[in-house]
Amino acid sequence: MASCNIYDSVSVDRLRAEFRIEPQRIRRLRTAFFKKSLGPEAALAEIPAEVRPAVRQQLKFRTLTVEKRYDSKLDGATKVLFRTTQGYLVETVILRSGSGRTSLCVSSQVGCAANCEFCATGKMGMAHDLSAAEMLDQIVVAGELLAEEGRRVRNIVFMGMGEPFHNEPSLYETVSALLDPRLFHYAPGRILISSVGIPAAMIRAAGRFPEVHLALSLHSACQDFRQQIIPLAARYSLAELREAVERINQIQRCSVMIEYLMLAGRNDSADDAHRLVEWLKGLRVHVNLIPFNPVREAPHLKSTDRAGRDAFATILKLAGYTTTIRYSLGADIAAACGQLVQQKNRKIARANQPIEVVKPFG
Repeated sequence: MASCNIYDSVSVDRLRAEFRIEPQRIRRLRTAFFKKSLGPEAALAEIPAEVRPAVRQQLKFRTLTVEKRYDSKLDGATKVLFRTTQGYLVETVILRSGSGRTSLCVSSQVGCAANCEFCATGKMGMAHDLSAAEMLDQIVVAGELLAEEGRRVRNIVFMGMGEPFHNEPSLYETVSALLDPRLFHYAPGRILISSVGIPAAMIRAAGRFPEVHLALSLHSACQDFRQQIIPLAARYSLAELREAVERINQIQRCSVMIEYLMLAGRNDSADDAHRLVEWLKGLRVHVNLIPFNPVREAPHLKSTDRAGRDAFATILKLAGYTTTIRYSLGADIAAACGQLVQQKNRKIARANQPIEVVKPFG
């Protein structure tokens, strides 16, 4: 039998039948690996000793390899650098809050075709889809690192490198594995998918996973300015996005998160806030204001200061919208929002065959 991936339940069950392993041993193996984050060797200890070497040879636990780990000296952030079998570098971020809760920022692509002005990842000039196994590997490795600290991954956000809905099939396969009781068995409310705004794909995701949270990176309620900082906005108007959020509100009980990057002198005035209030009217949302984290690729952009963010938030709150201001972690290790990038990937991409950017299906 050819090697099989630990995430492929059908292949694992065939492997179990081939070696006549009792079903409860496979259940214990999965529990040790997916839910307790004990690592491959501890999981394999659940397999009978006489067939363990053969199973170890055929059962593939890793798709990515860990290249390097960076720990912030400022806060509870860790960036893990992975290498794919093609040689590309992928970044994943662990965020530890003071409350003890831990979030994981998962990458769905190498690079990003959205090419947002404020995001270092989009300036790589390439986009390569990650497989579901490569996305799940990020979660498993993070879980093992945290288990050594007596922690576990509580919240998973698809907000790392890449636009998740440009890799829709693998994204759905990943989320399905996270929800599967046989595998990770995460509560859907602890998973969030963030998009720069692809209306049809967001609606499809809401229909398929009605309890999984969705976030829209809006950043402006002015179409012209939004197109300046998000080129993809030229394809999807604010009116289309608003209709999509309205439709998602009909499908889901949870609010849609509206992410708004605060850029000094660009989108942070009182008029901008009132324009956003008008756009949000009638929608069930939670607004998250995000400080801009400096990136070398956009030296002309500056972050709104704390007083400006507070004033903007006050207008939203007085209009009745739940509003929070995100506290950025990992700035000293280039792990904060918008800072994930690997320049080496450009060289790797040139050495490999041209990469096709996969657009949303359906």
